Amino acid sequence: MPNGQLLLDSVIKEVNDMESRFRLKLIVTMIAFAMSISVILAAIDHNRLKSQTIQNQHVLMQKSEEMVITSIDTIEKAYYLFGEQMDASMKEVTAELILLYEQQPNFDQWSFNELKKEYGYDVYIINKDNVITHSSMETDIGLDFNSCCQSLAKTLDARRISGQFYPDGMDIEQETGVVKKYSYQGTPDGQFIIQLGNNLQEGAIFQQFNFFTAIDNLTLRDPLISHIYILNTAGNALGYSTDSFKLSEEHYKAFKHTLDTKETTERPGEWNGKKVSYRNIYYKSKYDTGTTTERKVIQVIYNDEDLQNLLADNRKAFVFQLGTVLFVTIILSLFISKAVARPMHLAFHDSLTGLKNRAAFDEAMIRTLSSQQTTTALIMMDVDNFKEVNDKLGHDTGDQLLKCVSDGMQKAARKEDISARLGGDEFIMILPETSAADAMQMAERLIDSITALTTSNRELSDQPVTISVGIAVSPIHGQDAETLIKHADKALYSSKKRGKNQYQVYNA
Repeated sequence: MPNGQLLLDSVIKEVNDMESRFRLKLIVTMIAFAMSISVILAAIDHNRLKSQTIQNQHVLMQKSEEMVITSIDTIEKAYYLFGEQMDASMKEVTAELILLYEQQPNFDQWSFNELKKEYGYDVYIINKDNVITHSSMETDIGLDFNSCCQSLAKTLDARRISGQFYPDGMDIEQETGVVKKYSYQGTPDGQFIIQLGNNLQEGAIFQQFNFFTAIDNLTLRDPLISHIYILNTAGNALGYSTDSFKLSEEHYKAFKHTLDTKETTERPGEWNGKKVSYRNIYYKSKYDTGTTTERKVIQVIYNDEDLQNLLADNRKAFVFQLGTVLFVTIILSLFISKAVARPMHLAFHDSLTGLKNRAAFDEAMIRTLSSQQTTTALIMMDVDNFKEVNDKLGHDTGDQLLKCVSDGMQKAARKEDISARLGGDEFIMILPETSAADAMQMAERLIDSITALTTSNRELSDQPVTISVGIAVSPIHGQDAETLIKHADKALYSSKKRGKNQYQVYNA
């Protein structure tokens, strides 16, 4: 699934579960408060048992970790500020290679070494099985991403289909451990990915802000630190080949836990015959937005055997206190959140139909437009001759009609579509990632669905009920919510003018 679709699904889920998010925030706030109290109580006891030496060790650990993070931040900020030219160059070269592929799709006829000499980048071809079939780096030919890097393989599948250009940040060349920057773009036929690799360590920015040098100096100065590794999302260490560095099964689990939960983890182990503590710290770049490179784990190996022994007893008391408070707080939070759930629901939903109200629709529209990757359709509709139904059959029957419209919308809608009632007999639907043709099909389904429901309703069976529909599509008919609503309303007016019981697409 493309990254844009993942983001869109997240937005839709957020809008659909507003009241749930409020309950979650309330629970999290109360739990955080309880945790703060527990940490304070545990810290008092912890400090009572610790000597000044141990306190100093903690200060040194914190400073060391901050220095490592600062070193990585500095170089990534430098690439962020001065690396646009590099991204542009890699994109331009990729475009030329795409043209070359269209002229000569047989990669056996390509001279990859000549391409590297011409462009200055290593060139890789990744097939649909996520295997490197051709490359200027001959040692990488045959590399199977499904075997070595499953999370990256899923990303490659999405990028191959999208056909867009994706520049990533700092990563490693697995064969050598050299820090490189990679870019990816799928071929127009969706069969291959053309990947470029740029050796960052040869560049002036890396040499000026070399975080390896800063880490080495820190390790030499601080006897508390045995070693420091910077791990990418596959668990490979920057600066080390995959043959020279590999996490053990247990250390990989700790690394993966930190990467997935953002929690700092500590695990005992040995380093050169000494008992040490492997501390994994989650790091997310403020400057590197690459899907596979923005997250890292900093693994610091501390020679802190004495500290671990002293903390063991404190940890048991801390866990008991924290667990007790969390248990009570969670139970209390659930009761409170249940009490406020109904008012929260009514704040964002129409009380008659249960659909989203205008406030929820406005938020959903803004978020959907801001995250759209292709086109977003807007369908506006109202009931034909609704006033006559109210006057002839009464307001209760009119309410039944509005509920039928709501039911018909939900029956026709896809799970990612968002339905809302603006007021009166006016309804609206947001169709993410939907073309004008698909929107017209949806309009037909809506008309059929609502007509069938109103016809089967005993109170409405004697009163023919139809709807008129107007369609506008972003960005073709507007790029902001106000413009789209205005144009969808004009299309709706056109449907009314042309005889009702139909749909029209906005035509400027």
